[in-house]
Amino acid sequence: MSELGPDDLVLHAGSCQNRSFRELCETAVAGGFRAVTIYPTHYRGAHAEGLSDADLRQILADHDLVVADLDAVLDWIPGQEVPPAFAGGEKLFYEIQDALGGISLNLAYMGGPVEPERAAEGMAGVCERAGQRGLVVTLEYLPWSGIPDAASGWEIVQRTGCENATLMFDAWHTFRGSTDEAQLRAVPGERWGSIQLDDAPAEAQADLIAETLSARLLPGEGDAPVAEWLGILRENGCRVPVGVEVFSAELDALSAKEAGRRLGDTSRAVIARANEAAVR
Repeated sequence: MSELGPDDLVLHAGSCQNRSFRELCETAVAGGFRAVTIYPTHYRGAHAEGLSDADLRQILADHDLVVADLDAVLDWIPGQEVPPAFAGGEKLFYEIQDALGGISLNLAYMGGPVEPERAAEGMAGVCERAGQRGLVVTLEYLPWSGIPDAASGWEIVQRTGCENATLMFDAWHTFRGSTDEAQLRAVPGERWGSIQLDDAPAEAQADLIAETLSARLLPGEGDAPVAEWLGILRENGCRVPVGVEVFSAELDALSAKEAGRRLGDTSRAVIARANEAAVR
C-alpha cells in the first residue's frame, strides 16, 4: 500500500470498541478506509481468540489495510491511574508496532491540573524512545483534564523541543472544551500529527466522560463546525490522513458493514466541505 495521504480515511478503534479485530477490519473496508488504529483491547482480544501476530498481519493484508495510530498511552506522566484495558502502556504499544506496524503513538492525560514543564518532560521521554522507532507522538487534549484545549497541548508540545512531538485534533474534545479558532490557527499545520473526526449536539450531557464514550455523533450530523475546523488545519498545511472516531452505542448496534458505510460516507462529505473551505 502506498503512503497515506490527506484524503485517505483512518478508522479509529473507538468506532469499533465492542467489535473484534477482524470486525474492525471489516468495518474499515465497508467504509472505504485505508488504515485502522489499534487499541490494546483489540490486540489482546485477538490473542485471546487464538490468533497469532502472523494471523493478524494476514487479516490486515487480506483487507488491504495498514495500522496508523497506536492509541493511547495513559501513564506517560508519573502518577496517572491506568484502566485495566490500557495496562501495559508504552511497552505494549511497541510490541504491537513490532507485530503490526504503526505511524504514530498517541498520549492522553486523564488527570487534573499539571505543570506544563512536568508534562513536557514526560512527553519528551516518550518522543525520544518512539522516535528511535520512527514514530510520531501525538498529544490529545481532553476538556475535563489538566490539558483541556489546543493551547495547553501546544505549549507542552513546544516545550518538549522534539521534532516528532505533535498534537492530536479530535473534533468532539475541541467542541466540548475551550479550544477556539484562534488556538487552532496558532498551531502550524505540520504539528498536527493525527485527526479524529466526530460530532456532537450543541447541548452537552451532564457527564462528559459518559457522553464521549457512548454518545458521539457521526461527522457532520451534529452542531460542531467540523468541516470548518478541518479546513483551518488544511489551510495551515496539515497533510495527515483523516481519522474517524465515533464512540456510539447506536453505531455499535449496527452490522460492521452498515457502520462502516455510514462512517465513511459522512466523513467523506465533511472532507469535501473542508477542502472547499480551505481553497476559498
